[in-house]
Amino acid sequence: QLQLAESGGGLVQPGGSLRLSCTGSPFSLDYYHVGWFRQAPGKEREGVSCIASGTSGGSATNYADSMKGRFTISRDSAKNTVYLQMNSLEVDDTAVYYCAAIRRGSGKWCDLTLGKDYWGKGTLVTVSS
Repeated sequence: QLQLAESGGGLVQPGGSLRLSCTGSPFSLDYYHVGWFRQAPGKEREGVSCIASGTSGGSATNYADSMKGRFTISRDSAKNTVYLQMNSLEVDDTAVYYCAAIRRGSGKWCDLTLGKDYWGKGTLVTVSS
């Protein structure tokens, strides 16, 4: 079983930035499409971003419309880590952020739907002044 661990959450003021990390074990995340999702208090979990597997021959990414221009997803294969750089944070970005993954070749794509096979436990991001 692939295991995912998120880190980097915390308290930030509006307009600030955070970088979240998703580290996989014991397998290389290069063989997985990896996405970020979030769930705000009292709301449904929603897709944030996804990056295609590192072995796909490309670097395709997807973002929710509200994240475009503010959030950036990236991959560092040497560290077996996928990052979510979050800039210009807003109060309504407050949520638990989850990392999720799909094995390349599973027949599933790097999209923002919730039907992913592997999930981390989440890291809390609080945007408040």
